[in-house]
Amino acid sequence: MDEHSLRIYCALEHIKQALLQAHDVVAHEVYADETGHVASPYLGKNTSALEPAIENDYAGQNGRRQNDEDGDGIGDAACDVTRVRLVQFQRNTDEPLGITLRMTENKRCIVSRILNGGMIHRQGTLHVGDEIKEINGQTVSNHPIQYLQQMLRDARGSITFKIVPSYRSQPPPCDIYVKTLFSYDPKDDELIPSAQAGIKFSIGDILQVISKDDHNWWQAKKITSQQSTNEQAINHYHGDFNNSPAGLIPSPELQEWRIATNAIEKAKDGSANCGVFSRKRKVMKDKYLAKHNAVFDQLDLVTYEEVIRLPEFRRKTLVLLGAHGVGRRHIKNTLITSQPKQFAYPIPHTTRLPKKEEENGKNYYFVTHEEMMRDIANNEYLEYGTHEDAMYGTKLETIRNINRQGLMAILDVEPQALKVLRTAEFAPYVVFIAAPDLSQIKGVNDDSLERLIKESELLQQAYGHYFDYVIVNNDIEETIRTLQHAIERVSVQPQWVPVSWVY
Repeated sequence: MDEHSLRIYCALEHIKQALLQAHDVVAHEVYADETGHVASPYLGKNTSALEPAIENDYAGQNGRRQNDEDGDGIGDAACDVTRVRLVQFQRNTDEPLGITLRMTENKRCIVSRILNGGMIHRQGTLHVGDEIKEINGQTVSNHPIQYLQQMLRDARGSITFKIVPSYRSQPPPCDIYVKTLFSYDPKDDELIPSAQAGIKFSIGDILQVISKDDHNWWQAKKITSQQSTNEQAINHYHGDFNNSPAGLIPSPELQEWRIATNAIEKAKDGSANCGVFSRKRKVMKDKYLAKHNAVFDQLDLVTYEEVIRLPEFRRKTLVLLGAHGVGRRHIKNTLITSQPKQFAYPIPHTTRLPKKEEENGKNYYFVTHEEMMRDIANNEYLEYGTHEDAMYGTKLETIRNINRQGLMAILDVEPQALKVLRTAEFAPYVVFIAAPDLSQIKGVNDDSLERLIKESELLQQAYGHYFDYVIVNNDIEETIRTLQHAIERVSVQPQWVPVSWVY
């Protein structure tokens, strides 16, 4: 290779980084008697969210103890190595280091977590499982984790670690996307190792999970952010988050434990809220009932839903949810009347006798009680219920027939029906019609309106993680125009959908 080619080759960024890293390894190598053993890199998986913590991140908050049989978090297997490395880097900003340290019972300071995209991760010189012997020439074994974290937080300029490498193999990369089904603020979480390292998110945000190595705390990046407006679209892709460092989020197991624990505590205090939907109310008696709604309304441990981003496609059903009396029926009828070549409503089945002027299949399908009960037993109905001694129901086949005609089926159903509808077969676009804002309605003091708003809030709290779009119905005509625009837009842009719709 001639000199000119060598200059070009060495000017490549990745070649320069490789040469600098090789220089660090060779030039800063130290040999000492104190490094007679390098312990097995295994750090244990028996993390418990209930135990007193000694693990800390760079912000100095308490974390979790890793429990192993020998009590020090390190396995029995060891290899004789007489090499210590000096790792040096510059820090001239307030950016967190992105590293979690853990002190074992035998006073070994171990790197237990490195946040993806953080300063340490970008340097690539420290790895999970490395043992830190000194920080800036100061021995770490005689100091508590809190002191070491404060030292790292305050450090500026040149920072030098004296480490015993773990030589542990790196875990396979994790690259999945999830939709958050609950809201989370690390500042309110007493369990997180470091609130500064956590990611704040809202219901409907899309996160890219980078690492699931820790049983309790995953590493993730925020990919999309829920809109904090009255109209909330969750399918819009924001590329601004791609370059952001990863942060900590509670794992599903930890969050489910938290939800269950809180429910148990509320039950002990006698303050468990069964929800407005489980109480028998007169207004509900004439409404359809979803299959297995009793099971659906039990404690729902929702955390994350794995999703995938698909190119633009048409949804098959439009599901309108909202409090009773919010205007869903008017919206549905207006869409079907104004756009009969795009929308249709599934004709319900009933066991009552047809009236004199009624035709079978026009407004209702008339069936016997025995036929309906048989089809219900065969799970052929989305919803069913009784009104004035007659049964009414929406059969799934009527929805399929609408889709076969190339039309979008409009359903104004109870939220429990989503358990059946949220599949690739029906591909629903779920829109919540929220009650009007009282501040936008002047001179109105109506108890029925206040009840409508209360029911709307309860529905949103209970089922908001299923909504694709939310419209506040301050003006019914404007609501219809907004809904039409949303349906058109979702058909021509990429969409985040449950991964179960694809695989």
